[in-house]
Amino acid sequence: MLMREPAPGRERRQAAEDLLPSPVPVRFVAEDGTAADPPAGYAVPEDARLVEAYRRMVAGRRFDRQATALTKQGRLAVYPSSRGQEACQIGGVLALREADWLFPTYRDSMALVSRGMDPAEVLTLLQGGWHCGYDPAATRVAPQCTPLATQTLHAVGMAEALRRKGEDAVVMAFIGDGGTSEGDFHEALNYAAVRRAPVVFLVQNNQYAISVPLAKQTAAPALAYKGIGYGVRSEQVDGNDLVAVLSVLTTAVRHARAGDGPWLVEAHTYRMDPHTNADDPTRYRDGGEVERWESADPVARLETYLRGRGLLDDEQVTVAHQAAEEFAARVREAMNADSEPAPLEIFEHVFAEPTPQLREQRALLAAELSASED
Repeated sequence: MLMREPAPGRERRQAAEDLLPSPVPVRFVAEDGTAADPPAGYAVPEDARLVEAYRRMVAGRRFDRQATALTKQGRLAVYPSSRGQEACQIGGVLALREADWLFPTYRDSMALVSRGMDPAEVLTLLQGGWHCGYDPAATRVAPQCTPLATQTLHAVGMAEALRRKGEDAVVMAFIGDGGTSEGDFHEALNYAAVRRAPVVFLVQNNQYAISVPLAKQTAAPALAYKGIGYGVRSEQVDGNDLVAVLSVLTTAVRHARAGDGPWLVEAHTYRMDPHTNADDPTRYRDGGEVERWESADPVARLETYLRGRGLLDDEQVTVAHQAAEEFAARVREAMNADSEPAPLEIFEHVFAEPTPQLREQRALLAAELSASED
């Protein structure tokens, strides 16, 4: 495949109105699970994909609950829950092909296990391991990123590399609303637009950057509008409506793959649980707010919608939940296995060439370990 070079400036400029997001978030399914008026320009995903999405969302929520429990048992050092964001996590994964790349944040473990990765490897970073736990090249998933927005630059770099190599692959970068306040995010948008890199930015706007509400982060009418100034096609979607998320992201990925440039998609959703197990959300939000968002639960909404269309019945729901329980049991078994740490590994990969101080410290620790064995 020949490398697609960006078109000359005037030819590739788009009219501002072509970049604008919908005035209200794209929605296919109302909060009560009934079908809404279909939005123009987007198609309902295939029935089989929607049923598969439901299974993955049920499994994803059970995984999230299990991981949260593991922190209380001391098996994980920290866990950022994504309960309430299942439609974003699963919709993002289902919009990609196996050859596409995913650049996640620390809150996207659910997406990674839905992509088929080993849960124990996914949770290695959150367990306190010294590496990300999996092989990014083999899985085409970058390490989960804790610093805000730095992965967006890496994602654009990867997308540009794929374009130059002529690979038929797209990159999707997950980012939280707080990350859109970082300079890295804006630099990534600008470079992606100039190079027409095949990358899609999915902003999971869960309303809070730790304890800072969206109103204190930006005065923009929506985060989706942040792409316009850079020439990035932008859209906003109801992030608790799996049908809408999957439809919009499938469209965005298709456009990026065709060489039509990057997309920025803002998914309006909500983080139901604390920022991490160390957070107390009652200090900055009230229970009434949480209850209002619980009425828009993405898993229940999709289940009601699929039942209404005759695509889901009691038996299928039971099977999905049983499979999720079995999956959670495998996660527990894997994470409850005690590993034998190698203390000297702490000195590996700190620098390409160890410093004299590191060599001295390693020698001291090695001597202490040897003495303790005598």
